[in-house]
Amino acid sequence: MLAEIILIGGGYLFGSLPFSVALARLRGLDISQEEDLHIALWRQTGKKLVILATAVDFFKGVIVILIGFGLGISSTAVAFSGVTTVAGQMWPPPYGHGEKGNTPAVAVVLTLSLVYGVYWALLSLIFFATGAALKYRYDGRSTTSHETKGAETKSYTSNHPMALSLPLGMLSGFIVAPAASWHSKGLTTITQAFLLLLIIIVVRRLTANLKADLKKGNVTARMLIERFLFDQLLER
Repeated sequence: MLAEIILIGGGYLFGSLPFSVALARLRGLDISQEEDLHIALWRQTGKKLVILATAVDFFKGVIVILIGFGLGISSTAVAFSGVTTVAGQMWPPPYGHGEKGNTPAVAVVLTLSLVYGVYWALLSLIFFATGAALKYRYDGRSTTSHETKGAETKSYTSNHPMALSLPLGMLSGFIVAPAASWHSKGLTTITQAFLLLLIIIVVRRLTANLKADLKKGNVTARMLIERFLFDQLLER
Protein backbone atom coordinates (compact mmCIF):
# COMPACT_ATOMS: atom_id res chain seq x y z
CA MET A 1 0.00 0.00 0.00
CA LEU A 2 2.80 2.43 0.91
CA ALA A 3 4.59 1.78 -2.38
CA GLU A 4 1.39 2.47 -4.29
CA ILE A 5 0.81 5.77 -2.47
CA ILE A 6 4.41 6.84 -3.07
CA LEU A 7 4.14 5.96 -6.76
CA ILE A 8 0.90 7.87 -7.27
CA GLY A 9 2.06 10.89 -5.26
CA GLY A 10 5.49 10.77 -6.86
CA GLY A 11 3.84 10.81 -10.27
CA TYR A 12 2.12 14.09 -9.44
CA LEU A 13 5.33 15.71 -8.18
CA PHE A 14 7.33 14.44 -11.15
CA GLY A 15 4.73 15.71 -13.59
CA SER A 16 4.75 19.15 -11.96
CA LEU A 17 8.46 19.71 -12.64
CA PRO A 18 8.42 22.89 -14.78
CA PHE A 19 11.03 22.02 -17.40
CA SER A 20 9.25 23.65 -20.37
CA VAL A 21 8.39 26.69 -18.26
CA ALA A 22 12.03 27.08 -17.23
CA LEU A 23 13.18 26.82 -20.85
CA ALA A 24 10.64 29.42 -21.95
CA ARG A 25 11.70 31.83 -19.21
CA LEU A 26 15.37 31.37 -20.04
CA ARG A 27 14.56 32.35 -23.62
CA GLY A 28 12.74 35.46 -22.43
CA LEU A 29 9.19 34.33 -23.23
CA ASP A 30 6.29 35.78 -21.25
CA ILE A 31 4.62 32.52 -20.26
CA SER A 32 1.49 34.30 -19.05
CA GLN A 33 0.80 35.28 -22.66
CA GLU A 34 1.40 31.85 -24.17
CA GLU A 35 -1.39 29.31 -24.61
CA ASP A 36 0.98 26.48 -25.58
CA LEU A 37 4.63 26.62 -24.53
CA HIS A 38 5.78 24.02 -27.05
CA ILE A 39 4.30 25.99 -29.94
CA ALA A 40 5.69 29.25 -28.52
CA LEU A 41 9.17 27.72 -28.30
CA TRP A 42 8.82 26.38 -31.86
CA ARG A 43 7.92 29.78 -33.26
CA GLN A 44 10.37 31.90 -31.31
CA THR A 45 13.42 29.76 -30.56
CA GLY A 46 13.57 27.09 -33.25
CA LYS A 47 13.22 23.32 -33.41
CA LYS A 48 15.99 22.15 -31.08
CA LEU A 49 14.56 23.54 -27.86
CA VAL A 50 11.00 22.47 -28.60
CA ILE A 51 12.18 18.94 -29.41
CA LEU A 52 14.03 18.86 -26.09
CA ALA A 53 11.04 20.21 -24.15
CA THR A 54 8.66 17.79 -25.86
CA ALA A 55 10.95 14.84 -25.20
CA VAL A 56 11.22 15.68 -21.48
CA ASP A 57 7.44 16.09 -21.14
CA PHE A 58 6.88 12.84 -23.06
CA PHE A 59 9.20 10.86 -20.83
CA LYS A 60 7.42 12.22 -17.76
CA GLY A 61 4.51 10.03 -18.86
CA VAL A 62 6.76 7.01 -19.44
CA ILE A 63 9.21 6.87 -16.53
CA VAL A 64 6.81 6.67 -13.58
CA ILE A 65 4.80 3.90 -15.26
CA LEU A 66 7.91 1.86 -16.09
CA ILE A 67 9.21 2.24 -12.53
CA GLY A 68 5.94 1.00 -11.06
CA PHE A 69 5.61 -1.82 -13.56
CA GLY A 70 9.23 -2.88 -13.07
CA LEU A 71 8.81 -2.99 -9.29
CA GLY A 72 5.72 -5.17 -9.61
CA ILE A 73 3.35 -2.62 -8.11
CA SER A 74 -0.35 -3.21 -8.83
CA SER A 75 -1.68 -2.26 -12.25
CA THR A 76 -4.21 0.07 -10.59
CA ALA A 77 -1.49 2.12 -8.91
CA VAL A 78 0.68 2.12 -12.03
CA ALA A 79 -2.18 3.26 -14.24
CA PHE A 80 -3.27 6.04 -11.92
CA SER A 81 0.31 7.19 -11.35
CA GLY A 82 0.25 8.00 -15.06
CA VAL A 83 -2.90 10.06 -14.56
CA THR A 84 -1.42 11.95 -11.61
CA THR A 85 1.70 12.69 -13.66
CA VAL A 86 -0.47 14.44 -16.24
CA ALA A 87 -2.44 16.19 -13.49
CA GLY A 88 0.83 17.45 -12.03
CA GLN A 89 1.72 19.17 -15.27
CA MET A 90 -1.77 20.65 -15.61
CA TRP A 91 -2.19 21.77 -11.99
CA PRO A 92 1.24 22.04 -10.36
CA PRO A 93 1.68 23.15 -6.72
CA PRO A 94 0.68 26.74 -5.86
CA TYR A 95 2.43 29.44 -7.86
CA GLY A 96 3.31 27.00 -10.63
CA HIS A 97 2.35 27.51 -14.26
CA GLY A 98 0.08 24.73 -15.49
CA GLU A 99 0.38 23.38 -19.02
CA LYS A 100 -2.06 21.56 -21.30
CA GLY A 101 -0.74 18.10 -20.42
CA ASN A 102 -1.21 16.63 -23.90
CA THR A 103 2.36 15.38 -24.35
CA PRO A 104 2.69 13.35 -21.12
CA ALA A 105 -0.90 12.14 -21.57
CA VAL A 106 -0.05 10.73 -25.02
CA ALA A 107 2.97 9.03 -23.45
CA VAL A 108 0.77 7.53 -20.72
CA VAL A 109 -1.64 6.09 -23.29
CA LEU A 110 1.22 4.64 -25.32
CA THR A 111 3.11 3.17 -22.36
CA LEU A 112 0.12 1.65 -20.57
CA SER A 113 -1.13 0.16 -23.83
CA LEU A 114 2.21 -1.54 -24.50
CA VAL A 115 3.09 -2.79 -21.03
CA TYR A 116 -0.40 -4.20 -20.33
CA GLY A 117 -1.14 -5.42 -23.85
CA VAL A 118 -4.10 -3.12 -24.56
CA TYR A 119 -3.07 -2.81 -28.19
CA TRP A 120 -6.38 -1.58 -29.57
CA ALA A 121 -5.89 1.64 -27.61
CA LEU A 122 -2.89 2.37 -29.84
CA LEU A 123 -5.42 3.41 -32.49
CA SER A 124 -5.52 6.72 -30.62
CA LEU A 125 -1.99 7.42 -31.87
CA ILE A 126 -3.37 7.85 -35.39
CA PHE A 127 -5.46 10.79 -34.22
CA PHE A 128 -2.63 12.27 -32.15
CA ALA A 129 -0.16 12.04 -35.03
CA THR A 130 -2.57 13.33 -37.67
CA GLY A 131 -3.56 16.33 -35.58
CA ALA A 132 0.08 17.20 -34.83
CA ALA A 133 1.19 16.78 -38.45
CA LEU A 134 -1.55 19.03 -39.80
CA LYS A 135 -0.95 21.60 -37.08
CA TYR A 136 2.74 21.99 -37.81
CA ARG A 137 2.18 21.94 -41.56
CA TYR A 138 -0.36 24.76 -41.53
CA ASP A 139 0.65 26.71 -38.42
CA GLY A 140 1.72 30.21 -39.38
CA ARG A 141 -0.11 30.11 -42.70
CA SER A 142 -3.12 32.30 -43.19
CA THR A 143 -6.18 32.77 -45.31
CA THR A 144 -6.85 36.27 -46.58
CA SER A 145 -10.11 37.74 -47.80
CA HIS A 146 -10.71 41.11 -49.43
CA GLU A 147 -13.69 43.39 -49.13
CA THR A 148 -14.23 46.38 -51.38
CA LYS A 149 -16.39 49.37 -50.46
CA GLY A 150 -16.38 52.05 -53.13
CA ALA A 151 -12.76 52.84 -53.92
CA GLU A 152 -11.50 51.42 -50.61
CA THR A 153 -10.25 47.85 -50.30
CA LYS A 154 -9.77 46.18 -46.94
CA SER A 155 -7.85 42.95 -46.26
CA TYR A 156 -8.65 40.56 -43.46
CA THR A 157 -6.13 37.90 -42.42
CA SER A 158 -6.82 34.96 -40.11
CA ASN A 159 -5.00 31.81 -39.05
CA HIS A 160 -5.40 28.83 -41.34
CA PRO A 161 -8.30 26.68 -40.07
CA MET A 162 -6.25 23.49 -40.40
CA ALA A 163 -4.05 24.76 -37.55
CA LEU A 164 -6.94 23.80 -35.26
CA SER A 165 -6.36 20.13 -36.09
CA LEU A 166 -4.02 19.59 -33.13
CA PRO A 167 -6.53 20.12 -30.29
CA LEU A 168 -9.18 18.22 -32.28
CA GLY A 169 -6.78 15.34 -32.91
CA MET A 170 -5.80 15.22 -29.26
CA LEU A 171 -9.40 15.21 -28.07
CA SER A 172 -10.31 12.49 -30.58
CA GLY A 173 -7.37 10.34 -29.51
CA PHE A 174 -8.24 10.62 -25.82
CA ILE A 175 -11.82 9.61 -26.62
CA VAL A 176 -10.66 6.62 -28.68
CA ALA A 177 -8.26 5.28 -26.01
CA PRO A 178 -10.82 4.29 -23.33
CA ALA A 179 -13.35 3.22 -25.96
CA ALA A 180 -10.83 0.94 -27.68
CA SER A 181 -9.58 -0.45 -24.36
CA TRP A 182 -13.15 -1.24 -23.27
CA HIS A 183 -14.01 -2.78 -26.65
CA SER A 184 -10.95 -5.05 -26.55
CA LYS A 185 -11.77 -6.15 -22.99
CA GLY A 186 -8.47 -4.80 -21.68
CA LEU A 187 -7.74 -4.49 -18.00
CA THR A 188 -10.55 -2.56 -16.30
CA THR A 189 -8.08 -0.36 -14.44
CA ILE A 190 -6.40 0.67 -17.71
CA THR A 191 -9.75 1.56 -19.27
CA GLN A 192 -10.62 3.57 -16.16
CA ALA A 193 -7.27 5.38 -16.27
CA PHE A 194 -7.79 6.28 -19.94
CA LEU A 195 -11.29 7.54 -19.14
CA LEU A 196 -9.94 9.63 -16.26
CA LEU A 197 -7.28 11.06 -18.58
CA LEU A 198 -10.04 12.16 -20.96
CA ILE A 199 -11.99 13.73 -18.11
CA ILE A 200 -9.06 15.80 -16.79
CA ILE A 201 -8.12 16.89 -20.33
CA VAL A 202 -11.67 18.19 -20.83
CA VAL A 203 -11.83 19.78 -17.36
CA ARG A 204 -8.57 21.59 -17.99
CA ARG A 205 -9.83 22.87 -21.35
CA LEU A 206 -13.06 24.17 -19.86
CA THR A 207 -11.54 25.78 -16.77
CA ALA A 208 -8.18 27.24 -17.87
CA ASN A 209 -8.26 31.02 -17.29
CA LEU A 210 -12.01 30.77 -16.73
CA LYS A 211 -11.93 33.35 -13.92
CA ALA A 212 -10.79 36.03 -16.36
CA ASP A 213 -13.65 35.18 -18.73
CA LEU A 214 -16.15 35.23 -15.86
CA LYS A 215 -14.99 38.69 -14.84
CA LYS A 216 -15.52 39.90 -18.40
CA GLY A 217 -18.97 38.35 -18.40
CA ASN A 218 -18.46 36.59 -21.72
CA VAL A 219 -18.97 32.95 -20.70
CA THR A 220 -21.41 31.49 -23.20
CA ALA A 221 -22.33 28.07 -24.55
CA ARG A 222 -20.42 28.85 -27.74
CA MET A 223 -17.30 29.74 -25.75
CA LEU A 224 -17.48 26.47 -23.81
CA ILE A 225 -17.89 24.49 -27.03
CA GLU A 226 -14.84 26.22 -28.53
CA ARG A 227 -12.84 25.45 -25.39
CA PHE A 228 -13.97 21.81 -25.51
CA LEU A 229 -13.14 21.26 -29.19
CA PHE A 230 -10.20 23.58 -29.80
CA ASP A 231 -8.79 24.28 -26.32
CA GLN A 232 -9.01 28.00 -27.08
CA LEU A 233 -11.39 30.75 -28.08
CA LEU A 234 -11.62 31.43 -31.78
CA GLU A 235 -10.99 34.90 -33.11
CA ARG A 236 -14.14 36.82 -33.95
